Amino acid sequence: MYKRAVILAGGKGTRLKPYTAVLPKPLVPIGDVPILEIIIRQLAYYKFTHITIAVNHLAEIIKAFFNDGSKWGIKIDYSMESRTLNTMGPLKLISDLPENFLVMNGDVLTDLNYSELFKYHVENNNFFTIAGYQREQQIDFGVLEIGSKGELTGFKEKPSNQYTVSMGVYILNRKTLDIIPEDRAYGFDELMLEMIQRGTPAAVRMFNGYWLDIGRPDDYERACAEGARFLVT
Repeated sequence: MYKRAVILAGGKGTRLKPYTAVLPKPLVPIGDVPILEIIIRQLAYYKFTHITIAVNHLAEIIKAFFNDGSKWGIKIDYSMESRTLNTMGPLKLISDLPENFLVMNGDVLTDLNYSELFKYHVENNNFFTIAGYQREQQIDFGVLEIGSKGELTGFKEKPSNQYTVSMGVYILNRKTLDIIPEDRAYGFDELMLEMIQRGTPAAVRMFNGYWLDIGRPDDYERACAEGARFLVT
């Protein structure tokens, strides 16, 4: 089966400065290997045959590093944004997307089975499938609970809450492109709200394995310590 992927790699990675001052975020290393190379090797392992990398910031460095993908046995080409188009806007620049295709951020470290997610999407005739993850977020402060008269009624020392979050990995049907506007920044949040309003909400496929967003400094530090095991050959 022909499987296509789009990797979003146009961001400036401002949360990871100073690492990203001269290096695009997708080339930030996990051990000795850029995070984007780990993703490309994983996609090749799961039998994706064609990757389009959507680039903008420091695009020439990314293109010089990955070239046409022959080093990894996969076809790589590039879609260049003339200006920042957020997360979903870049898809309108790619004219040859197939009926179903994977879209993901270029800074995700995970052991998700991309083929299984793709198969789930296709078999269920989904319009848009989100890989979801249960994330625990700790608040680094003591939290005060205050009554109606301003009195302290309770106290929690650095509590944590759980949220279901997007992993930044999606499978899309090509019909989704009809919703995305031409030539303007358009984000994942806008698309999700629009789909809900239209009565065609996205499906969520929960994942309970390993996932880090290395755009977050604390996740990046953890990834550097643990990430080498995700480098497939």
